[in-house]
Amino acid sequence: MGERREGLVRARRAANLTQEKLAALLPADEKSIRAWESGRSEPRPHRRDRLARLLRISPARLEELLREGTAADLPRQRGAPSVLLPVVVDGRPVALPLDRATVAASVLARLVPGDAAQPAVPTTEWDAMSPLSRRSLLKNGLPVAALPALGIGSAEHVARALENPRRYLDKTVTQYFRRQLDQYKYEDGERGPATTLPMTLGVLNIIDRLARDATAEDQRELLRIGSEGAEFAGWLCRDRRQREDSLYWHDRAMEWAQAAGDSTMQGYILLKKAQVAYDERDPRRMLILTRAVRNGPWSLPQRLRAEAAQQEARAEAMLGASADQVNRNLDVAWKLLDGAGPAESPLGAHFNATLLNMQTAICYTEAGEPRRSVELYEKTLKETHFSRRDYGFFLSLMANSLALSGEPDQAAKTALVSARRAAETNSRRTKEELRRVVGVLKPWHNRPDVQELREALNS
Repeated sequence: MGERREGLVRARRAANLTQEKLAALLPADEKSIRAWESGRSEPRPHRRDRLARLLRISPARLEELLREGTAADLPRQRGAPSVLLPVVVDGRPVALPLDRATVAASVLARLVPGDAAQPAVPTTEWDAMSPLSRRSLLKNGLPVAALPALGIGSAEHVARALENPRRYLDKTVTQYFRRQLDQYKYEDGERGPATTLPMTLGVLNIIDRLARDATAEDQRELLRIGSEGAEFAGWLCRDRRQREDSLYWHDRAMEWAQAAGDSTMQGYILLKKAQVAYDERDPRRMLILTRAVRNGPWSLPQRLRAEAAQQEARAEAMLGASADQVNRNLDVAWKLLDGAGPAESPLGAHFNATLLNMQTAICYTEAGEPRRSVELYEKTLKETHFSRRDYGFFLSLMANSLALSGEPDQAAKTALVSARRAAETNSRRTKEELRRVVGVLKPWHNRPDVQELREALNS
C-alpha cells in the first residue's frame, strides 16, 4: 500500500472540491476518490485528463501527484532539485532551470523563494534537445523548463511549430498550452500572481503570434485556449489591483472568444467583469453586466447561471433593494446550483455550495445584515476548503462583517490572519479589503488589536 497522497488532497481542496463533488463531476464513486488519495489505488488512464482539468492542474502535474509516496517517487525526492528562474529574453518572460546549489552559492539565494517551482524532469533532458529547437524556444520566449514534461519528442515538435505553425501546429501543441495554463491556475492559489502572471503572459504572447499563421481550425482552438488564458491574466491583474490591465485582458479574452465562436466563454467573461465592478464597489455597472450574463444569447452551465443570480442579488443589495428582493435572487441561485448536474463545463466546475455560501455572506453584509453574515462565515469558512490566497481573502470580508457588527477585537484578530495570507501570496486585492476594515474600525483605533492590524498593513 502506498502512502497518503497529500499533494492530491491539496490540489482537490485548492479547486474548491469535496470528495463527493469531485466524484460527481468525474463521474466516479466517492470510494474511488478516497482510495486514490490514500494511495491504495490510482485512477485509470482514461479518467486522468478530466481529473486534471477538474483539479485545475496539468496532466503532467497529476502524474507527479499520483507518484507521491511510491517507489518511483523516491529517486526524484533524493535528487538535487532545480528551481525556475524567471528572466527576460528579447522582452519576453522565460523560466530557466538552475540547480539549488548554484542558487545557494550566489546572490540569487536572496531572490528565489525556498519553494520555487521545480521542473517536471531533470535538466539533462533539456540538454538533450537539439540546439535548433532550444534556440527556437528561447527566441519565442516559451517557459522552457516545463517542456520536458511532454517528453523530448513532443518538445521538439512544439519547437518546430513555433517556426512553422501551418505545417507542425496540431493537438500536441495546443494541448501543451492548455496544460501550461491549467498548471499556472493551480499554482496561483498558493504562490500568487507575482510568480504566475509573467509566465501566463509569455504563453499568451506565443498563442497570439501562432494564431496569426495557423489554419482556420487550429486558429479557432488556439483562440479558444487563448481566451481562457487571457481571462486568467485579467484575474491575476485584478488580484494585483491593476485595474486597467485587468480590463485590457478581459477585453482581449472577449475578442478571442468572439473570434473562436465560443459564446459560453463570452458570458463567462462578462460575469468576471461584473466581479471587477464589485472590487471597485460599482453596483450599477455590476447590475448591468450580471443582467447581461443572465439574459444573453448563450447557453451557460447551470453553475455559472447560479453565480450570476447571486451577483445580481449582491448588486441589488448595494443599491438598497429590499431584503425580500435580495433573498429571491439568492433563492434562484441556490435552486440553480442544487439542480446542476455532474457533467458541466469546466468553466463552472469551481462554483459549489461552499463558494455560494461565501458570496451569500457578502450579500448579507451589503444588505445591512453583518451579524447574519458572520454566522454564515463561522459555519462555512474553513481553511481546508480554499487555497491560501482565497482563504485570506474571505477572512478579510469576514473581518469587515465583524467590524460592522460591533466586534472590533475579533475583527482585528481575523484581519491579522488574513493579512498574513495576503503577504504570503502577494494578494493586493485582499490588502485593499483589509484597508476597508481598518476604516470601519476607526472608532476603536486605540484598541491594541486594531493598532497591531494598522501597523501590519503599513509595514
